[in-house]
Amino acid sequence: MAACSALHRAAGLQAHPRLAVTRTAAVTAPVLCRHCEDAPCARVCPVAAISLSGRSVDLNETLCIGCKLCAIACPFGAIQLAGTACSGVAAVSPAWQPPLAETEPAAAPHGSNAMLSPLLAWEPGVKAIAVKCDLCQGLADGPECLRVCPTQALRLEDNDALARAAYARRQAALFALGADLSLPEERS
Repeated sequence: MAACSALHRAAGLQAHPRLAVTRTAAVTAPVLCRHCEDAPCARVCPVAAISLSGRSVDLNETLCIGCKLCAIACPFGAIQLAGTACSGVAAVSPAWQPPLAETEPAAAPHGSNAMLSPLLAWEPGVKAIAVKCDLCQGLADGPECLRVCPTQALRLEDNDALARAAYARRQAALFALGADLSLPEERS
């Protein structure tokens, strides 16, 4: 996550990491974009900030309007939102607040939405930008997370390779059963 963040910050993009690591008592797993063939996130984007490009789903952060529809549509929870200060507006508080009368109870600060879901939370003067894995576009060595993973647990697979591996597993299972059956030939 740190390598991802540093790489994108150096490129002038959102510093928010493009993957998250989820830990439970039993397993640790990355949550990241699966670059879906049908890309529900791209279908719902009202400004075409998300597009299919070859075998990847690309997000143009400069076009993103922060509507959060892509994050809602993503079946894997792989799209996060990172805030950026709007130009000319303070990121901490709104440009104008009505004065409080001395008899009014103190209002909760606008930033106190910690109990809200990240999709519902908002900060005045801060624009939410969608952030998702971009496969480190432009890096000759491929995604940075693959390069720095100490256990080599991450790898880049394509759908054809996954289909071939699944076919081989099914064939092996049939052979192990001793069944005199065969699977139909794999479609390419």
